Amino acid sequence: MTIKPLLDQAKEHFIATAPEEVQSQVFRHIKEQQESGMVFGLKEGDQAPDFTLADPLGEQVNLYDELAKGPVVLTFYRGSWCPFCNIQLRAYRQLLPEIEKLGGQLLAVSLQSPDNSLSHKEKENLTFQVLSDSNGRVAESYRVLYELPDYLRNLYTKSGMDLAEFNQTDRWILPITGTFIIDQEGIVRRAHVTPDLMIRMEPQEIIDQLNKL
Repeated sequence: MTIKPLLDQAKEHFIATAPEEVQSQVFRHIKEQQESGMVFGLKEGDQAPDFTLADPLGEQVNLYDELAKGPVVLTFYRGSWCPFCNIQLRAYRQLLPEIEKLGGQLLAVSLQSPDNSLSHKEKENLTFQVLSDSNGRVAESYRVLYELPDYLRNLYTKSGMDLAEFNQTDRWILPITGTFIIDQEGIVRRAHVTPDLMIRMEPQEIIDQLNKL
């Protein structure tokens, strides 16, 4: 299974249909992050910070409790409104039986509110745990959090998208999309983090890494 063709198709659709202003501002931000010199995301060999987050029904999920059961595939995504995220999450949903067969499990974290996560989980029939990090503290601890620049904030506002309200926070923040494979000792064994929101970790890469654990 590969998701690159689907992501490329979504990118082509974005270029073909989005207003020129939207395209230029989105690609401007990707380029600025890529050229900023900042190091995004934990690296392989780093200790994964523990956290406890709520699922859409309010149940608390603790990372290290989950690691006691087996390795964890932890992915940060932008939100249910992001078509590239939905392509990724659908592919990972299909991959879940293989992940579980290898003793692993999948946790998906976004900054959207629990209510919006619940709607997303039901709409996409997501069978793995979807957790809400509304204040961005967990994303920050994994070095994937960023504040939206004013030009992107204005762009979202003009399109009718109030991210602060959607995420139930007072900040305009998002995670850089990143996926971390964490072993039972809490060590990051594989990390895929990129400011380019149109690129994601391939499902086969997840399976290959879990096979090594």
